[in-house]
Amino acid sequence: MPVEGRDTLKQTNEIGMFIPVLDALDIDAKTITGDALLTQRKLAHYLVEERSAHYVFTAKDNQPSIAEAIRLLFENRGVPDYSEPLTPTHGRIESRSIWTSTALNDYLDFPFVGQVFAIQRHTINKKTGKETHEMAYGLTSHTPLTANAERILQFNRKHWGVESHHYILDWNWHEDRRTIRTNYGPENITRLRRFATGLIKSISKDSVASTIRRLARNVRLLFDYLRMTENSISRNRSFGQVV
Repeated sequence: MPVEGRDTLKQTNEIGMFIPVLDALDIDAKTITGDALLTQRKLAHYLVEERSAHYVFTAKDNQPSIAEAIRLLFENRGVPDYSEPLTPTHGRIESRSIWTSTALNDYLDFPFVGQVFAIQRHTINKKTGKETHEMAYGLTSHTPLTANAERILQFNRKHWGVESHHYILDWNWHEDRRTIRTNYGPENITRLRRFATGLIKSISKDSVASTIRRLARNVRLLFDYLRMTENSISRNRSFGQVV
């Protein structure tokens, strides 16, 4: 199946399964976050009207009029409503700033809008010193009384933390293209992939993708990496390391 077909099928499944999955969960007064694919009027009505929940959605070009209106609103942003301090993460230093507004609540053709927001992610690469600034836009049913700028930024960060993990599983381990489908096989292989991802993140200075590529080319290197050979254990002891 071509890549386009596979991606289209995946998107269709995500939209179709969103409500049935939530039907089985207690989401009363909870906040549901979603990427641009799930920024749908039907889902917003379902969450707020039927389940008494809140949404925090991303606005992109699959909803062009909404995305453009939010971009224009925040063209001259001024001082952020809230900014995180620069924080070291894996291979980079980053911070995020957020601007919020209620100016489009009655303008946007979308149900239950309480605020719109713009988030800027400022990243510094530790190795190269290169700086990047990325902008993201969104909307939420939360009003300023139920979620201030800091809380909306927390919702966004937690959402993309989960998305990042799924991205690693999909694109580095080909999770969505796995052929193991019976009994406990899918669950067990996912657990192994999650364990391997966590292990790589805890002991490697490189990205998960580059580490996987490097280790896949040399089985002996993999055992050294996991400290499972006599040479690697001796080397760590000589440097006074405990593993």
